[in-house]
Amino acid sequence: MAASSERTIFGLTGYQCLVLFAAWLGWGFDVFDALLFNYVSRLCIPSLLGPEHGDAQTVTMWTGALTSLLLVGWGIGGIVFGKITDRIGRSRALLYTMLTYALATAACAFSVNIWMLVICRFIASIGIGGEWAAGASLVAETIPEKRRVQAGAILYTAAPAGLFLATFVTDLFTRQLDVIAGDPNLSWRAVFLTGLVPAAIAILIRLKVKEPEMWKPHDHAHSVRELFTPELRKRTVGGLCMAAVALIAWWTCNAFLPTIASFLVAEVNPAPAVQDIARLKSQFVTTSTTWFNLGGLIGTILTVPIAIRYGRRPMFLIYFALSSAAIFYAFRMPLDVEARLFAPFFIGLTVFGIFGAFTFYLPELFPTHLRATGSGFCYNTGRFITAGGPFLVGAVAMSAKSSQEILSIVSWVGIVPLLGVLAVGLGLVVETKGQAISSMEK
Repeated sequence: MAASSERTIFGLTGYQCLVLFAAWLGWGFDVFDALLFNYVSRLCIPSLLGPEHGDAQTVTMWTGALTSLLLVGWGIGGIVFGKITDRIGRSRALLYTMLTYALATAACAFSVNIWMLVICRFIASIGIGGEWAAGASLVAETIPEKRRVQAGAILYTAAPAGLFLATFVTDLFTRQLDVIAGDPNLSWRAVFLTGLVPAAIAILIRLKVKEPEMWKPHDHAHSVRELFTPELRKRTVGGLCMAAVALIAWWTCNAFLPTIASFLVAEVNPAPAVQDIARLKSQFVTTSTTWFNLGGLIGTILTVPIAIRYGRRPMFLIYFALSSAAIFYAFRMPLDVEARLFAPFFIGLTVFGIFGAFTFYLPELFPTHLRATGSGFCYNTGRFITAGGPFLVGAVAMSAKSSQEILSIVSWVGIVPLLGVLAVGLGLVVETKGQAISSMEK
């Protein structure tokens, strides 16, 4: 009777709702801080390198290079903090990772040259990478089995929410607040400074959230090699393949959406007045990323009924096949400016949406003592593979003479999700439908 009286919406106790909300905030601000650079790269790169380096090719090249660096740091942080999380606990690791990325992102606002920005972004990326495994493990081990899939997908809705917030903050300081937006050198610094907000949230989370009963402290540091024992090898390889494919597609598309949107101003007919170009670019970026985020939010939620009804393998197959079609449509088809700005909705629905599955699928693959290590390894090792994508596209785009050439280059990313379809077809992905995470315990 007492337990029943504590139940709230969706069959979760008040504390379980608090844990889910805490992890949701951690992941949302994680994504928020991670993407701020992509949204202001067109402003901060010329500001730090000099106005003569504000051409489209230079901005695209540096955007790709710093995005690749972010992914390398993200991968390192994810693997290292995954092991730390299994050793010191989920809530403590969540605190340390959030403080790391919040403080380092805010420090970007004080960069005096491009190399200081690079260093701050790399430090932030280590904390950004570490947060995911801590939050996903915390939710998986606290939420009841029958609500775990729904909770995992709800957790990932924080990603599009974080992007919505990043879009709003960027638009606020680069277009709406005239006092700040009128000074491009000040506006991008104000955007980075907002990255400090998660630090206060992290401290509050640590005061309220305790470690899951399922997790037990231990002194032995488990090795990544344990993920490749005979009983776990296929699970590890399958999880890594799915994450790598999804990450390459998402990051390469997302890294260049703001740049492509701003370049579309050159295709507006009649041509806008010179004094209106900067604001029109910000408006196009806001429109494009908003549609992308909205599609991502819907796609994330849709992973729940698909995974529950059809299973994890069919879910990955559906999303990756549609991802390829969405990328080719958005970047390859001859569209007018308005349709091109709306097309990211379909990329968000598929390329972004599939990430709603990883927060419940990867923790299903591993036992408690390796849950954060395994989830962090699969989700973040893919980032090392992914890191070459934005850098390569950015380098190739240096030779592009128009937005149409850049669109053509990025459209080839549509081949990547087809590799995911192939991996599922070859049986590399383990089906975990109906499996309790406790069943993995020895």
